[in-house]
Amino acid sequence: MANKLDQLKTMTTVVADTGDIDAIAQWRPQDATTNPSLLLKAAASDAYRPMLDKAVAMARKQGGSDAEQLKVATDMLAVLAGQEILGLIPGVVSTEVDARLSFDTDATLKRARRLLELYDQQGVDTRRVLIKIASTWEGIRAAEILEQEGIHCNLTLLFSFVQAAACAQAGAFLISPFVGRILDWHLASTGREQFPAAEDPGVLSVARIYNYYKANGFSTVVMGASFRNTGEIEMLAGCDRLTISPALLKELQDDNGSLEQKLSATGATSTDGFGTLDEKRFRWESNEDAMATEKLADGIRRFTADQIELENRVRQLASKAA
Repeated sequence: MANKLDQLKTMTTVVADTGDIDAIAQWRPQDATTNPSLLLKAAASDAYRPMLDKAVAMARKQGGSDAEQLKVATDMLAVLAGQEILGLIPGVVSTEVDARLSFDTDATLKRARRLLELYDQQGVDTRRVLIKIASTWEGIRAAEILEQEGIHCNLTLLFSFVQAAACAQAGAFLISPFVGRILDWHLASTGREQFPAAEDPGVLSVARIYNYYKANGFSTVVMGASFRNTGEIEMLAGCDRLTISPALLKELQDDNGSLEQKLSATGATSTDGFGTLDEKRFRWESNEDAMATEKLADGIRRFTADQIELENRVRQLASKAA
């Protein structure tokens, strides 16, 4: 019998949740996704040093203030990493907009378009790039505009059903609901040590969203993310896409047990219903979900902290090269 990873690939598109070039080369997933946290970890490796040097040099060549050059350099690093990753996979790569722009639609649009411009300058087919944006009201509005321009988006830091409904109504190409972080919150709030995989709150959240999308004909892709264990992954077998860390990919590869498909678009049903969401309804429903409100804020803070640390690393490199 094939191992569970190979079985999963017959049901679901497997995405690598890492910015590590060596790991992506080893696992050869269909797609890959990055964020500031993953890039920060990867930037410490030797494989990224040439990209760091090139990003700094290109930012200097463009000119402008030190602050502007730093923004360009970090964006360029993300683009060069994405370009390298695209050379290893057949699908798409997600590149994230600075989390500090999560509540600014216009600034998000400007940064997203610049990322695509940088990719284009490197000769990359921009149709293979997803712009990754936090699922705030402002971020969803930016994604709606970008999708109308033909720029596909990955709406991340998604924890609630109302976020998912708003993303689908905006025509977002893909959402990344965070399974493990939902579980983290419920473990902390209940004092429990664990949940059975079938009762995992993160699993139940993604399954609910998936069935709602399929039952209502939404084309937005559901990509479960942020897994804590393989049990969560197995309970979502059949989801459109799952982005999985190298450690959990290895666990699945080493398991020769049988894997049952849990989700399917065929016959999907949902009792959920939303009319067209406006900002007031979105914010009210979000406010009523303590877990989603807290985890969204926490996620933005974490990504921002790692973005700043990444910028500090780039700044140090630039000062040494001066």
